[in-house]
Amino acid sequence: MSLADFPRHPLTFGPSPVHRLDRLTAHLGGPTIWAKREDVNSGLAFGGNKTRKLEYLVPDAIASGADTLVSIGGYQSNHTRQVAAVAAKLGMDCVLVQEKWVNWPDAVNDRVGNILLSRIMGAEVRLDPAGFGIGFKDSWKQAIEDVEARGGTPYAIPAGASDHRLGGLGFAHWAFEVEQQEQELGVFFDTIVVCAVTGSTQAGMIAGCAGLEEAGGRPRRVIGIDASAKIEETREQVARIARNTAELIELGRDLREDEITVLEGWAGEEYGVPVDSTLEAIRLTGRLEGMIIDPVYEGKSMAGLIDLVGRGTIGRGSNVLYAHLGGQPALNAYSALF
Repeated sequence: MSLADFPRHPLTFGPSPVHRLDRLTAHLGGPTIWAKREDVNSGLAFGGNKTRKLEYLVPDAIASGADTLVSIGGYQSNHTRQVAAVAAKLGMDCVLVQEKWVNWPDAVNDRVGNILLSRIMGAEVRLDPAGFGIGFKDSWKQAIEDVEARGGTPYAIPAGASDHRLGGLGFAHWAFEVEQQEQELGVFFDTIVVCAVTGSTQAGMIAGCAGLEEAGGRPRRVIGIDASAKIEETREQVARIARNTAELIELGRDLREDEITVLEGWAGEEYGVPVDSTLEAIRLTGRLEGMIIDPVYEGKSMAGLIDLVGRGTIGRGSNVLYAHLGGQPALNAYSALF
């Protein structure tokens, strides 16, 4: 099946906007920086990258006869907030396992931001003390069993909608959307910079960009910036999901090793804990562009972009597309930093 053959349930406004970051570009003194804004891609609870992934999971959930979406994330998970919004939109129930993924002392970490929004939208929120991990968790399996025990029909969505057969399709589609916008803007983005944790956002981009190249397009780099602080796990998951997605959309060849790049150096010691470069990136982007980024994901990927430009790893003649994946509601749980 080609990508176009997979059913897609529209949850976004349409193509997410692309715009130049002129003041950031001038400040860095290197390549031209653009942003593609998944943070404003939908009217569902502030949108974000997971909403785009869920467009491909929803038809499968409906076809399965499910009446309850069951997912998992940290207390400040952007993903679970977007699952809650989609469930509300579809008229389904929603059960969310929220684990203590982040070693962060904010006293209202489990009551503000993303988790607050999930509760407003009617999700059943289950707090769990378990720490960060991108694998399948017993608490999530238990939630699925509990829905079944009370007569419901659950649809299981793993963390980040990533380790799911269809998890990479949303951002494979994103790549083709970028190509259309390039034609409209008269620009070619030779470098894409994106945050990587559970993996399917970057993985889908890699598979989609490989598809564009196979169709005669120019090659481009998709640089993942690790924010998990578990670099080997993240690299393995990005590579596996990218290859599975490429096979699913019938790319017709194996992905090359040079197409899968996840860089470390900006995550700090622990997932979800901002470091100095994170906070500097947040303040710089806010003060130069009025563009708000978060301390868990985008602050770290932007810090990576800034350093890669400064080192010359991304050359002066490049057009760089920064993928803004959303996540700003989590800022509420980091208010003491600002």
